Amino acid sequence: MKLKDMARVIRSKNAGPFLLTLDILFKERTLYEEFKESGLVTRETAARLYGVPVDEIESVIFFEPAHALKITLRRPVVSGGHGDTDIYGAQQHIPLMNWEFDL
Repeated sequence: MKLKDMARVIRSKNAGPFLLTLDILFKERTLYEEFKESGLVTRETAARLYGVPVDEIESVIFFEPAHALKITLRRPVVSGGHGDTDIYGAQQHIPLMNWEFDL
């Protein structure tokens, strides 16, 4: 299964100039609960998906009211800095969309 099959929205955006936030909003509460209870998402998982050290992952937070998951990680380059290829951080969600796993 891919995460994009369970989610209504998967997006990324800046969380200030030094951080990116990845948001996953699940299609249904049951899918959200099943995914949350699976224990699949950890700081280690996010680090592996994004090819960064674990200490680059600031947080992994489940948000019950919205049936959502928020992952915050440090940007590899400050927003708008030399070498930045995505000033708004809006194209960084693809590794999450294509993440395959077994539930």
